[in-house]
Amino acid sequence: MLEGIVRESIGKKGTKALRRDGYLIANIYGKGLENIHAAFKMNEYIRTVRNKETIAFPVNVAGNEMNVVVQSYESQAVTGNLLHVDLMVAQPGVETKFNVPVIPVGEAIGLKNKGLVHMAKPRLTVKCTPENLPNKVEIDVTAMDVGDSKLVRDLDTIENVTIVDAARVALISIIKAK
Repeated sequence: MLEGIVRESIGKKGTKALRRDGYLIANIYGKGLENIHAAFKMNEYIRTVRNKETIAFPVNVAGNEMNVVVQSYESQAVTGNLLHVDLMVAQPGVETKFNVPVIPVGEAIGLKNKGLVHMAKPRLTVKCTPENLPNKVEIDVTAMDVGDSKLVRDLDTIENVTIVDAARVALISIIKAK
């Protein structure tokens, strides 16, 4: 479980001091909950997020345990280092919007015809409770040739999950390599 601390100072000076000590600044929020200004050790956070098996993962901040989901993050433009992360509490039974990764499965026919798999939308926005949250949306690309694309409307329906993105939005396409 990822351990964090509560930030006493939320100003620029306190934030810089925490970053200098190797902490990642985080805001934790949820529907009907008070915002928590927290900080996590950068290396522990990255290790936890890379090794998680579900979208929601547990954190402990000042003795308060909760399951959270990464909603957004900010990284430094040149180095790519994380600066800030927004974590939303995954409250059981509360329907919320989540971003679920889209994973292509198989090898497309278009790859043999000098095409490339283009991920137009790497994350699909869905609305559901944390109990029904899928860890990923897999799309079979084996029958796709150059010029083909899979749209949101081409997806199979997922039980107890509402897809928020418009039906005409492209998820994956096979484009011609230049």
